[in-house]
Amino acid sequence: MDVLRYILVLLGTFIVMEGITWCTHRFIMHGFLWYLHKDHHQTEPGFFEKNDAFFIIFAIPSMLLIYFGTFDKMWWMQAIGFGIMAYGVAYFIVHDVIIHQRFKWFTRSNNSYVRTIRWAHKMHHKHLDRHNGESFGMLYVHKKYWEKIRRDKKLMAGSRKVAYAPEAD
Repeated sequence: MDVLRYILVLLGTFIVMEGITWCTHRFIMHGFLWYLHKDHHQTEPGFFEKNDAFFIIFAIPSMLLIYFGTFDKMWWMQAIGFGIMAYGVAYFIVHDVIIHQRFKWFTRSNNSYVRTIRWAHKMHHKHLDRHNGESFGMLYVHKKYWEKIRRDKKLMAGSRKVAYAPEAD
C-alpha cells in the first residue's frame, strides 16, 4: 500500500506542476522576473540564455524535498520532490528538445501532440514582449490548438488525394 501511495503522490505532484508552471510562467516569468525570461522571447546569439536560470530555480525545491524526505524518512516529501523532478525532465524534453530543438533528437516528428504543442508554443512566442501572451502551459494544450492541427491534417490529406488522383479520361 505504501508504494501505491508513493506513486499516487508522485503522479499527483507531476500533474499539479502543470498548473504551477502555467501560473509561474504567466505571472512571474512574464512579470517581475521578465528580465530573466526576456531573452527567451527575443533571441540573442549563444546557446545559453538567462532564462535557463529557471532550471535551477525549479530544481532547488525538488532537490531539497528529495534530500529531507530521504534523510528524515518522510516518504511523501521525497515523492513530491521526485514528482517535481519528473515534471522537470518532461519539461526539458518537450520544451528544449522537441519545441526549440536545442538538442537535435526528435526533429521530424509528425505526431499530432508534438505538432500541437509546437504550434501552441509558436503562438506564445509570437509576442516578443511580456504582455498579451497566450499558451503559458507546457504539457496540456488548449483545445483551439488541437483543432488547428486537425484542420491542417484534413487539408493535407485532401490535397494529397487531389495531387495524386489519376486523371479522368
